[in-house]
Amino acid sequence: MTEAVRNRFRRAGAAGVAVALLALMGCGTPPAAEEAVGDGTGSQLSGSLTIAAAASLQEVMTEVADDFTAEHPDVEIRALTFDGSSVLAAQIVGGAPVDVFASADAATMQRVADAGLLATDPTLFATSTLQIAVAPGNPLGIESLADLGSGAATGAPPTVVLCAAEVPCGAAARALLDRDGVEVQAASEEQNVTAVLTKVASGEADAGLVYRSDVLRSAGDVVGIGIPGAETAAGDYLIAPIEGSASGPAAEEFARFLLTDAAQTRLRELGFGPVPQA
Repeated sequence: MTEAVRNRFRRAGAAGVAVALLALMGCGTPPAAEEAVGDGTGSQLSGSLTIAAAASLQEVMTEVADDFTAEHPDVEIRALTFDGSSVLAAQIVGGAPVDVFASADAATMQRVADAGLLATDPTLFATSTLQIAVAPGNPLGIESLADLGSGAATGAPPTVVLCAAEVPCGAAARALLDRDGVEVQAASEEQNVTAVLTKVASGEADAGLVYRSDVLRSAGDVVGIGIPGAETAAGDYLIAPIEGSASGPAAEEFARFLLTDAAQTRLRELGFGPVPQA
């Protein structure tokens, strides 16, 4: 995904409209799948939704789903699935029955678009930046990415876990490490950011690179060390309804719901960054 395309995602999201991902590929938008409405007038949505979202969205997406069904009581959230964005994208391309997909980066959403599986253009609804997660009190005195390769107070390199390279948090981590010329021998490479967070929180690892929102949701189990210039590898969170959903209008409305004031406020409270202004 080129920087020009990424910037276009940001401009589209800031204006509160869907990102023109399919348009960038020169494709038209497929028609939405049919759906019955609750009262026969088109004023009330109905149906059921299966939502697949990046692991880092688990808390906020669960809350947003509750708010959405409170506003649209005839819509059932059949399932919420959380995992690494690349894992979920592979499942969707492979035919998994999903109505809405939320990814932690544009490149992963592009894979689903390339397969012709997006019912509408994706919406950019949040951003996030990486931090170094360490144990409370930062016992090893880790202060920068360089300390992950050489060690800080102890002089010995810490045990570090990262997301796998194909996962958005892994791609962002490697971009920052490469930028700073830091070589890290990861003890493990995880398929989602929650697994990295869990290993640091449990003491299996001394440090890991996770999103700021993940540090906050750990409720003190880890603390975050800021990374100067982390915004250069910021995660762009996109959401889109999947083509062929039996509840197409409800899926489209759920994707739009992430841009409501209430959802945006909650995202900020949980450590996600705002959609950049044009």
